[in-house]
Amino acid sequence: MNNIPMFNIILFNPEIPPNTGNIIRLCSNTGSMLHLIKPLGFDIDEKSMRRAGLDYKKGMKMKIYDNFDEFISVNSSKRIYLVTKYGNTRYDHIKYEIGDSFMFGSESTGITDEVYKKLSSSKKIFLPMFPGNRSLNLANAVSICIFEAWRQNNFRSL
Repeated sequence: MNNIPMFNIILFNPEIPPNTGNIIRLCSNTGSMLHLIKPLGFDIDEKSMRRAGLDYKKGMKMKIYDNFDEFISVNSSKRIYLVTKYGNTRYDHIKYEIGDSFMFGSESTGITDEVYKKLSSSKKIFLPMFPGNRSLNLANAVSICIFEAWRQNNFRSL
């Protein structure tokens, strides 16, 4: 795999191991890098996460950060899209570039006000849903966004 990721997937305080395991598999299959921001709701070696990620962890890049400030100090220059049901731009109305980043909040609480404030210049995007529904599964939402970004870039690989 090339050292430059196609896209960056950022999970802020993920809680459910199978979601993260499935996203590991997605990263391996799309050339994306996974960024995990603690606290995590599971041990990174937890059996259910390993099972969902299978052996794909070996074929992809992943970095774990102790907190949001550490993440920002290392990644402040990238275009970061905040994926939230409170977004004001539909996810497919953006022109994505190789190297773009997508941040997703925890399964139960989403993205915090602190993150919104610190990334106030980042675009908030949303996935359409039928009225009355709370959210999509995290791994599904990540897949939808990454495949749209990759489609826009003709599914090329680096």
